[in-house]
Amino acid sequence: MDSKLLDILVCPICKGPLVYHKTTQELICKADKLAFPIRDDIPVMLEGEARTLAEDEAI
Repeated sequence: MDSKLLDILVCPICKGPLVYHKTTQELICKADKLAFPIRDDIPVMLEGEARTLAEDEAI
């Protein structure tokens, strides 16, 4: 994942910061508890494609 891209990407819902998780290939929004997938090195920043984080998932 390109670090320059990570610097400008924000959550499409709350406009908050995202955390990159390399192992799961996801961008995590801690505020909304959503995980946006990264497919073929392209972040999928659609609310309908995001996965809701479980309460027990470490962020």
